[in-house]
Amino acid sequence: MDPCYNHTSTQKIMDFPLQLLVGSCLAILIVITLCGNIIVCLAVTLDRRLRSLTNCIIVSLAITDLLLGLLVLPFSAFLELTKEWPFGSTLCNIYTSLDVMLCTASILNLFMISLDRYFAVTTPLRYSQVVTPSRVTVGLIVIWTISLMVSFLPIHLGWNTNGTAVQNTAPSCNKECTLEVNPMYGLVDALLTFYIPLVIMCITYYRIFKIAREQAKRINHTWCCSSNTSMPPTVKEHKATVTLAVVLGAFIVCWFPYFTVFTYRGMWGDSRVKGTPMSVVLWLGYTNSALNPILYGTFNRDFRVAYQHLLHCWRTGGPRRSRLPTPKKAQSRAKTCRQDQGRQESKPLKLEMRNGISLTNGALKR
Repeated sequence: MDPCYNHTSTQKIMDFPLQLLVGSCLAILIVITLCGNIIVCLAVTLDRRLRSLTNCIIVSLAITDLLLGLLVLPFSAFLELTKEWPFGSTLCNIYTSLDVMLCTASILNLFMISLDRYFAVTTPLRYSQVVTPSRVTVGLIVIWTISLMVSFLPIHLGWNTNGTAVQNTAPSCNKECTLEVNPMYGLVDALLTFYIPLVIMCITYYRIFKIAREQAKRINHTWCCSSNTSMPPTVKEHKATVTLAVVLGAFIVCWFPYFTVFTYRGMWGDSRVKGTPMSVVLWLGYTNSALNPILYGTFNRDFRVAYQHLLHCWRTGGPRRSRLPTPKKAQSRAKTCRQDQGRQESKPLKLEMRNGISLTNGALKR
């Protein structure tokens, strides 16, 4: 007789209407994650203007989130709806390892993007010397090395459990698939993959915001002194503030609850947090992978243009036709350009320098 025949699951299965509602929401989230990150990869691949080192990191983030949507989220949704894992302990540990690895890689890619933007703003003249292809490659290798070290290695060696056994390998009638957390694993994993990157990201984004405000103040001062209008250009400052707030805020809202619960489980026991609270914080973290294409795509003008081109091509079934000006318009534009060029040549060339030195027609003046 099967010893598990009369066993009932310790987790309550949802009613069918609630199961249908939750399943629909999870399916929509998975589709958004897949489609959004595919569009990011296609946009950078097909648009030459987007081929930069910064966007290479964004593509790495998109590939990571895409793999999460393909390899992890469908199984997580199935486990969420059925409360059972019928695929065996080996696949369970592979699934949990992929979950930890891809979520860690996604967070560290966000961390690397913040460092890239920090160097671009604080050292714009030396940016190409500081952020080089070889250093970006090394950074990506480090990201995936750390992700493997906190996922497959400890889970398959039993370093994350309270004993010496590997998780989910003991005979059980529950058919559960859970990630066990002991105090050491919970603390090290949370510090290394979330809390330390979070602190550094807050510092870098604060510095970027501070520099942006100082530049905006200088522009406003120049505008007020040289223009008769009373409308200073504060729109860019406001936009930069909103962008940084949304990017950092979304990251904190999505991942801070999960890692707080994760650390709590490691310190005070796995059995204290289960059921709906654990599901909510877990899927809140997954939501960040669906938001990343929106946050790092739509806030960038080049990405928005590339998205529009892709959507136009999908609707029409072909590339967008180039809109060339008519001969009369082309002649009119050429005539205007020649007139502007003549006016510019008639004016003395004057270059303003920061130290008060100006050059006028090649002569040095103070």
